[in-house]
Amino acid sequence: MPVKYKPTSNVVKRGSNKRIIEHHYMKAQSLKELLECYNNDNTKPKLRQKVKNELIRRQKLGLVNIITRDATGNVSEFK
Repeated sequence: MPVKYKPTSNVVKRGSNKRIIEHHYMKAQSLKELLECYNNDNTKPKLRQKVKNELIRRQKLGLVNIITRDATGNVSEFK
């Protein structure tokens, strides 16, 4: 089963009463959204670890180069 970013949601289309199920998988999220979630202080540790695993997976595929900055201002790159 793929890793989820958020719970699955049901969306009702206006006027037609059709229901569409939206799945929020980690692999479908944008890099910007993942980095914002990872750097946010209010993110729960379980979700932060899931995001970190996805960023490392993308790095191994050569899709992204990850650079982080800690509280003291030091810049480091995931390898």
